[in-house]
Amino acid sequence: MASILVFGETDDSGLTAPTLELLGAASRLSADIGGGVALALIGSGLADAAAAAGPAGADSVYTADADSLAGYQTDSFLPVAQGIVEQDSPSVILMSQSSIGRDLAPRLATRLGTAAIMDALGLEVDGGRVKATRSCYGGNARQVVTVQTDPQVITVRPKSQDPIEADASRSAELIAVDVAEPTLRARTTGKEQAESEGIRLEDAEIVVSGGRGLGGPEAFADLESLAGVLTAAVGSSRAACDLGWYPPSQQVGLTGTVVSPTLYVAIAISGASQHMAGCGGSKNIIAINKDPDAPIFSFSRFGIVDDYKKVLPALEAAFAAALD
Repeated sequence: MASILVFGETDDSGLTAPTLELLGAASRLSADIGGGVALALIGSGLADAAAAAGPAGADSVYTADADSLAGYQTDSFLPVAQGIVEQDSPSVILMSQSSIGRDLAPRLATRLGTAAIMDALGLEVDGGRVKATRSCYGGNARQVVTVQTDPQVITVRPKSQDPIEADASRSAELIAVDVAEPTLRARTTGKEQAESEGIRLEDAEIVVSGGRGLGGPEAFADLESLAGVLTAAVGSSRAACDLGWYPPSQQVGLTGTVVSPTLYVAIAISGASQHMAGCGGSKNIIAINKDPDAPIFSFSRFGIVDDYKKVLPALEAAFAAALD
């Protein structure tokens, strides 16, 4: 049994970056709580991902590997996840604040008779309980929350934690989980993938975003040019997406993608609470806005009060020269 159980996710390359971050966080927490770190993988074709879990910090790996689990569905994943928890009896459960984690964590917590903390930015141990720091009031404040019942279920925002350095000499115990044929109330009959090029928003170390203040869709070409210099992803506010200026898949905000890059460049974005909920975890924010009273400046480390059309060419040239 492990004191901390991480529910991981996989992609074509194996364990996802948020899963590696969760394993790093679990390793640090277990030093204070005691016990080991277990990883639960639910899906299909998990052998390579399971093999990589030991070097990434897991002491044991539960694998529920079946064709019926190839794609996430609540009805198929939830009973498997509950069975793994009952088998391992952890005191803490960690999941990524992904589309899967947002759906699975509260449902699993309800089945286990406990509570879930969503979208944690920081984790620490106090008196044997995990204290999670998270955003509240649309990103305008922080709150520290603790679950008083076990297991403590917590989803963690991607890029808020650091993975540990991989140790090839470490290996994890592999535990196969029996999977029963699920009873599905709904079936996925098709999936439409949004076309996107370049770096994914959620993976980017640098994000350049534009808002309604750009004045039109053609301005996003200038943002894409700056992003090319910085090797960055391009995002958009909801207002710009609603106007059809940029694809909805690139929306940053409470109802879009939550990003936590090292650098977030907000161009012609006012800084409404809904948008800041999606980028407030950025380590550094640079704001360009001609309105000196725009709320975005209260969140920014650096701010430029001027028309972006004057600033952007000089800024791009300066970045290009510095990175040359």
